[in-house]
Amino acid sequence: MKMLINVPETVVADALRGIAAAHPELTVDVERRVIVRRGAPFEGKVGLVSGGGSGHEPLHGGFVGRGMLTAACPGEVFTSPVPDQMVRAATAVDSGAGVLFIVKNYTGDVLNFDMAAELAEDEGVRVAKVLVNDDVAVIDSTYTAGRRGTSGTLFVEKIAGALAEEGAPLDQVADIARRVNESSRSFSVALTACSTPAKGGPTFDLPDGELELGVGIHGEPGRERRAMMTSGEIADASVEAVVDDLKPDAPLLLLVNGMGGTPLLELYGFAAEVHRVLAERRIPVARTLVGNYVTSLDMSGASVSICQVDEELLRLWDAPVATPGLRWGC
Repeated sequence: MKMLINVPETVVADALRGIAAAHPELTVDVERRVIVRRGAPFEGKVGLVSGGGSGHEPLHGGFVGRGMLTAACPGEVFTSPVPDQMVRAATAVDSGAGVLFIVKNYTGDVLNFDMAAELAEDEGVRVAKVLVNDDVAVIDSTYTAGRRGTSGTLFVEKIAGALAEEGAPLDQVADIARRVNESSRSFSVALTACSTPAKGGPTFDLPDGELELGVGIHGEPGRERRAMMTSGEIADASVEAVVDDLKPDAPLLLLVNGMGGTPLLELYGFAAEVHRVLAERRIPVARTLVGNYVTSLDMSGASVSICQVDEELLRLWDAPVATPGLRWGC
């Protein structure tokens, strides 16, 4: 596999140096692996901290900025960050109003964020935690107990970040983050496997002419493999999976997310098919976001994420945001 890297061992550090050069509005500690919104801590504002293995960009580091995360902790590729990173991030963003940890449901992330919360509280930082488990594909997987945390993380970070920007207290920010998670569902489809720099090739075998329904963002097995399907057929299967689980009775936020290797031409065509299926089910869509936001390195494929919203959640979704990966209203 050809990759635009120097050596596998420095991929994350090299990327962090690039983020620092491109985004002076962020403070990037390359050696200690922490990305912080410049100017933090902000008086009276709850700090939002998230993180996870690298390879899912722009999640999470690309979502640090006004109206979203205050700091992010990138681990090695597909590997959880360590508690020391999380404690550094928490202490860097704590203004005395407390810090919310947003944690995707993967075993390593959960254990390390739990340990970091204890250590941060020992240093006088008040910490609340919210677990994201939006993936409906499988209950348990290679990396998780329970549902996996995937693209719905974007909904949680955006809406909770908007409320924190308004100066809401920690318990309210945590409550709305949990509410968004409970209202969100995701389902992913892989057309090809992803390739990690360390391996230098595909991480799993997906024969030509087949796809994986319900794949995880690290390439974990999904529900089943099928012969290649059309965009419309994939939309039918994906929407059925998320809607039958959530059973929405209010308008939706819709995220049609690329897994890293899918051209926007294909993603927009797929988004049209997803809208068709939702319209056939008479489910209204309040907002649609299309693009590569929660990726899996170079995997070809897509995920469908929905979040049922009311007026408050929609207002917070529409609130200004200014990050490298998501920006509007500024």
